[in-house]
Amino acid sequence: MAQVSDSMVNPRIEELLSKVDSRFTLVSLGAQRARQINAYFNQLGDGQGSTVPPQVTSAARKPLSIAFEEIAADKIIPVRVEAVVPEESADEVADGTADEASDEAE
Repeated sequence: MAQVSDSMVNPRIEELLSKVDSRFTLVSLGAQRARQINAYFNQLGDGQGSTVPPQVTSAARKPLSIAFEEIAADKIIPVRVEAVVPEESADEVADGTADEASDEAE
């Protein structure tokens, strides 16, 4: 059964911030998941089923509210992806030869 909230923002922002490392991560994670939930609801009539449905039972109708409830329930967690730089590019940047190569190409 869905919870009835007594405040304007439920779950509370402080609770959500304790689940992530920064406000930016919270906003990015919430927005990305809200787009996925919106896509799920938009394709229900088509029968495609290619996106993951909401992971919590919610009385909220807005995808962002549902996404925040999922984050608060630990159903959605942020995963850091480190950028991989090829070694040759890293060496060129350190030597300054990458700028010279791009100037010659123009």
